[in-house]
Amino acid sequence: MESRSETPAPAVTTAVAPPAPPSLARPSPPRPVWRGAWRGVRPAERLCHATGAVLVLSGLAHLVVFAVDGGPWDGPVSWRKPVTFGLSFGLTLIALTWVTSYLRIATRRRSALLVVFAADCVVEVGGITLQAWRRVPSHLNMETGFDTAVSMTLAAGGGVLVVLLTVFSVASFRNRPAGPLGMPLALRSGFAILLVALASGAAMIARGVVLTRTGHQEAAYHSTAPLKPLHGVSLHAVLVLPALAWLLSRTPWSDRTRHRVMYAAVGCYAAAVLGAGVWATLTW
Repeated sequence: MESRSETPAPAVTTAVAPPAPPSLARPSPPRPVWRGAWRGVRPAERLCHATGAVLVLSGLAHLVVFAVDGGPWDGPVSWRKPVTFGLSFGLTLIALTWVTSYLRIATRRRSALLVVFAADCVVEVGGITLQAWRRVPSHLNMETGFDTAVSMTLAAGGGVLVVLLTVFSVASFRNRPAGPLGMPLALRSGFAILLVALASGAAMIARGVVLTRTGHQEAAYHSTAPLKPLHGVSLHAVLVLPALAWLLSRTPWSDRTRHRVMYAAVGCYAAAVLGAGVWATLTW
């Protein structure tokens, strides 16, 4: 019996492409950080940020209108009001949307409050801007039925603002806010000073309404002047102090140093509010 020698099958070799040189490799481009952060923002927050940006742009646009059209800067009828109210309400809406993210409050409740706040800001700035283009006073104006309706709408909107901001202020003190070192102090101080702004705003409206009802229309228009600095300074503490706390968290300073800076900033801001309050009392 003849033995057959089996020849082994030739090995199959698979050609492997050499790796591309590093210079020719095409890595996927990195995504911008802001894009990932923006995707994590809730719809209500996006709406508030966009609305605040529109209000700020409205204020800047009316600053251009003032530069072209001219006219007085002070007084009940001027382009100052749509400029300052657009900028102020827009910045406040954006700031409040940001700082309330550190509050320990239910997500749905916070979103609902922010949407109502955004709508109220639009009503306030819209009414003031409308009356500026009509060349009539926006607040405390009871000359015609339409002017009275606008003035009362603005007053009612102010009441809604007081309620909403008070709710956020209480939430900041009820539970310790989250955030980096110094943020709880900044938020609580900012909201506490914000209550001063609400009180001064309510006082301006109340005094103006009394003077208007008693037949002193011109006096009503000028009665708000002493309280305007106090109202303006205290209104933006809720933006300035948390922004400072956030910036300090990005520094290499020690916790002790950051605490000292934060306490000094709160003290300086409180002193500025106190000074504006003293001036308002002396000129009331």
